[in-house]
Amino acid sequence: MADYKNISIKNKRALFDYNILERYTCGIVLTGTEIKSIRLSKASLTDCYCYFVNGELFIRGMNISEYHWGTYNNHQPKRDRKLLLTKRELHKLSRQVQESSLTLVGLKLFINERGLAKVEIGLAQGRKQYDKREYIKEKDAKREMSRMMKL
Repeated sequence: MADYKNISIKNKRALFDYNILERYTCGIVLTGTEIKSIRLSKASLTDCYCYFVNGELFIRGMNISEYHWGTYNNHQPKRDRKLLLTKRELHKLSRQVQESSLTLVGLKLFINERGLAKVEIGLAQGRKQYDKREYIKEKDAKREMSRMMKL
C-alpha cells in the first residue's frame, strides 16, 4: 500500500471558478474495480459537484475510468457515489446549501495512509468574471515574487 500514498487527483478548475469557504474530508463508497482504477490514477474530478438526497450526500460528475483488467463486473465510470460524513456535518452542510447560494464541489481525491480513498469537498461560492481576473493577477504576482526570492 505504500506505493499508493502519493496519489492525489485535484480539481484545479474548481479553485478557479469558486471561492472555497470551508473544506471537508469524506470517505467514499466504491466498488472493487473503482479503487483499483483510482490507485492507477485513472480518475477525474472536472465538473463534479455534490448534492443531497434524503439526508445523504452524493457526488455527481466524478469520472473513474473502467479498470483495464475488469471483466463483466466492471463499474460505470460516471455513476453517482455516496460520500460518508458524520450526521452533524451532513446536517450543517445541507442547512448552509439550502439557506444561501453556496454549492459543494469536489476538490481533491486521494488515498490516505490506511489505503482508503477519500474525497476533499469544499463549500464554495461562485466567482464573477472580474473576480477570476483578480485571482489570475494575484497568482501571477505570487509566482513572480517566488522567482525573485530564488535569485
